[in-house]
Amino acid sequence: MYPRRIAADHRPAGFAVVTVAYVAAGLAAWAVAAALAGEHPLLVTLVADLAATVVVFLGSLLVRNASLYDPYWSVAPPVIVVAWVWGSALSARQVAVLAVVLIWAVRLTANWAISWRGLTHEDWRYARLREQRPPWLPFWVINLTGIQIMPTLVVFAGLLPVWPAVTVTGRPWGWLDVAGLLVALAAVLIEAVADRQMRAFTGDPANRGHVLGRGLWRYSRHPNYLGEVGFWWGLWLFALAAAPDWWWTVIGPVIMVLLFVFVSIPLMDRRSLARRPEYAEHMRRVPALLPLAFGRRA
Repeated sequence: MYPRRIAADHRPAGFAVVTVAYVAAGLAAWAVAAALAGEHPLLVTLVADLAATVVVFLGSLLVRNASLYDPYWSVAPPVIVVAWVWGSALSARQVAVLAVVLIWAVRLTANWAISWRGLTHEDWRYARLREQRPPWLPFWVINLTGIQIMPTLVVFAGLLPVWPAVTVTGRPWGWLDVAGLLVALAAVLIEAVADRQMRAFTGDPANRGHVLGRGLWRYSRHPNYLGEVGFWWGLWLFALAAAPDWWWTVIGPVIMVLLFVFVSIPLMDRRSLARRPEYAEHMRRVPALLPLAFGRRA
């Protein structure tokens, strides 16, 4: 029977399908890592990460839903970080990094699970790509490269600062560690509060067609994205604390900024403009990401 029909309106069945796909992806990653034993751990991790992504992609083809990949963004990082610290005597820095990554991952994955309606629920962006693609371009190519491989590579770049943070142990805990911890935790809190506020707003039928301009959304059009970006900058501060020579891993959070500023935010703004007449004025008064002017809303 067609797997998507099995789980059409049954969330537990949908979660079971996701679980099976991700267990298979984890086993594939483990097999690749074992085959590459002896290579540099960063290379091993990258190839294993890509192998797991391909397995999830194949699962998305079976259920005909690209959103099978959606939780991968938050599920893969803690697995990678645990693999990097496995077997070592944990220092204060390693514990702090592992803790903030786990807190971030659990919260973000839970947020996905709360909003996910099952295998009939595909992200609107993927549906739009499916509809607007050139006739000569198969959707599976877009799914593999743009929806799955590209985010996997972006997240891996974001995790680059974590490698020195958890493997270079010569420098003691210092003020940069404290800064990294505070920034990362504050970012997770901002993202959690923003998501909760948006969920409460959209859950009220009276707000349909209107714009959320209260709470954190009063100062930033996308405070959830601000929190997400801030989390990756916090991880980079840990890298600086552990190994200043690894400053170049700043490419990780920079790539995150570029992704949200030039891809995610424009997509969300265009969708909101098309669905909410008030949004054009909201865009004029409220910054896209950084709340630079707290008194901007009259």
